[in-house]
Amino acid sequence: MAEQRLQKIIAAAGIASRRKAETFIVAGRVAVNGKIVFKLGTTADPAGDLITLDGTPLLQEPLRYFIVNKPRGVLCAVKDKRDRPLVVDLLPSEVHERLYPAGRLDLDSEGLVLLTNDGDLMQKTTRPGGGVLKIYEVVVGGRPSEEALDTLRSGGGLDGQRLLPCDIEVLERIEVDEAGRPGVAHRGFTRVQVTLQQGRKNQIRRMFQGAGHRVERLVRHSIGPLSLNGLPVGGVRELHGAELREFKAGLGTQQ
Repeated sequence: MAEQRLQKIIAAAGIASRRKAETFIVAGRVAVNGKIVFKLGTTADPAGDLITLDGTPLLQEPLRYFIVNKPRGVLCAVKDKRDRPLVVDLLPSEVHERLYPAGRLDLDSEGLVLLTNDGDLMQKTTRPGGGVLKIYEVVVGGRPSEEALDTLRSGGGLDGQRLLPCDIEVLERIEVDEAGRPGVAHRGFTRVQVTLQQGRKNQIRRMFQGAGHRVERLVRHSIGPLSLNGLPVGGVRELHGAELREFKAGLGTQQ
């Protein structure tokens, strides 16, 4: 479906007139895919985007929550003009609700992705500096020095914006020879665990690239209390009960 102005979509849903819908937008009450919109004239696809008013989807469906262990090469999106594999394609065929990624992993990254149609939860999970801890296992080329790691831990800046401090723990240093076999330290890799409390676009890759170390593999293991917990690559499980309540409580989201 072609994109339309948000005020037209809201009016078509029978919620308010176009003029009233414009006041909702200016007041910051409308979000598209978890991102609050303030600008009049913003467009969206009513068939492909999650549009919410005060955190409630315009089209009411049962709220559902799934964890996916995203494989490398799968796009963290609900549509793609190049027809690449999508993370929502991993959902069971009996799931008919329109679900969206609450935060993203880039194409070459792997691991935990939360899919939901809960707009309020999406906003609180993805807002910059929202305090939701996310843990990643990262393999980088070379041997970052402790001085370099301390610089990354302190935060620094990215795109002119200050990054919050993060935790980086060295898990393993892997030495290989020129043929790629374990052995003499002609080159090597370092496996680290990175804990972030914010998520800028490609943040970890760009942090290490700025320190002179290319990210070879990146896997997200957890978002807050949610973890893969043995879920196989490409696997999916629905969140229920105590696990979901604990996650919502940590976000301050209504149960």
